[in-house]
Amino acid sequence: MSRRPVKKIVLAYSGGLDTSVILKWLQDAYDAEVVTFTADLGQGEELEPARRKAEKAGIKQIYIDDLREEFVRDFCFPMVRANAVYEGEYLLGTSIARPLIAKRLVEIAHETGADAVAHGATGKGNDQVRFELGVAALDPSLRVIAPWREWELTSRTRLIEYAEKHGIAVPKDKRGEAPYSVDANLWHTSSEGKVLEDPAEEGFEAVCQRTVNPEDAPDRPEYVRIGFERGDATSIDGEPLSPATLLTRLNELGARHGIGRLDLVENRFVGMKSRGIYETPGGTILMAAHRGIEQLTLDRGAMHLKDELMPKYAKLIYEGFWFAPEREMLQAAIDHSQRYVSGEVRVKLYKGHCQVVGRSSPNSLYSLAHVTFEEDQVYDQKDAEGFIRLNALRLKLMADRKKRLGENE
Repeated sequence: MSRRPVKKIVLAYSGGLDTSVILKWLQDAYDAEVVTFTADLGQGEELEPARRKAEKAGIKQIYIDDLREEFVRDFCFPMVRANAVYEGEYLLGTSIARPLIAKRLVEIAHETGADAVAHGATGKGNDQVRFELGVAALDPSLRVIAPWREWELTSRTRLIEYAEKHGIAVPKDKRGEAPYSVDANLWHTSSEGKVLEDPAEEGFEAVCQRTVNPEDAPDRPEYVRIGFERGDATSIDGEPLSPATLLTRLNELGARHGIGRLDLVENRFVGMKSRGIYETPGGTILMAAHRGIEQLTLDRGAMHLKDELMPKYAKLIYEGFWFAPEREMLQAAIDHSQRYVSGEVRVKLYKGHCQVVGRSSPNSLYSLAHVTFEEDQVYDQKDAEGFIRLNALRLKLMADRKKRLGENE
């Protein structure tokens, strides 16, 4: 198979077996210089081994970037403002990381004069779409190389044989049965594969690595206060924190109480269904708290419109359209709605559950004078009669028509 020549390739590189094989394969198949880029998104792994592996492979330009603050501030927080949830449950942890990786791939390509970028996503998953749509939106002149769609290493056995032939270390857990596929960042951890491929089999205890089993969580609840300014979380228990530090703190709290576990069969963009186990402890708390502060500060019309827009917004993120104009249009509307979404929310954490139990805001639309069951001077209950009569008018007219046409049975 002839390949269009390229001079320099920026590879999204984790240092694991797959991307280490890809690195060598790119050097051989394209006879091109390779630049490695490893993103620190809070996955909790030591990243220096990736540098050492790249150096051993003869790589001269190695990027290891701490993107945690940018990830939470510019990607996770906008998603929280939208209350984005895919298919009713998924908090989009893998999806929201991909546009940032694509953005940095393009930036490094520009910095190094590369004419191509490469990723290790397979041809069966969503990530290939997310990476490549991101690159297309930011610099369509860059070529994208997806080795899993090109090479002959179509099985785990052949991949390991290639690695051994070229002196690439193969971890023990990569031999034999295919391992769980794990993706982690500061927002979540996802696991797929092995026993999880049978949706009838319970999988939590086989793969969960971030959260304690709710049954083993503390027997006493813990309370946390989260402060918000214009829709973004800014403090925990009165202490101002940066976005990444705040999410890290919420992850610790949520993990201790077994919060944020999800077993989901989802519809991939490429057409198939997949089953995964997700752990999103801090994100689950943050989403609940944001909903809580919006309950006080958002007008009914704005809140209901946001709820109508949210599934479309979530779907755009899931399918890789973060940089699309329609996502940016929705974001502008969502961000406008957050002008008064400031205050503090109190959340109760207990054995896998997080529950909003209090909220306060200087911008609150809640009026005790209007809702009290005691006597008040601001609401005339007689006004409700005309309100009901007007809203019932169209229903009465339709009922009269049914009666006239004999359609009541």
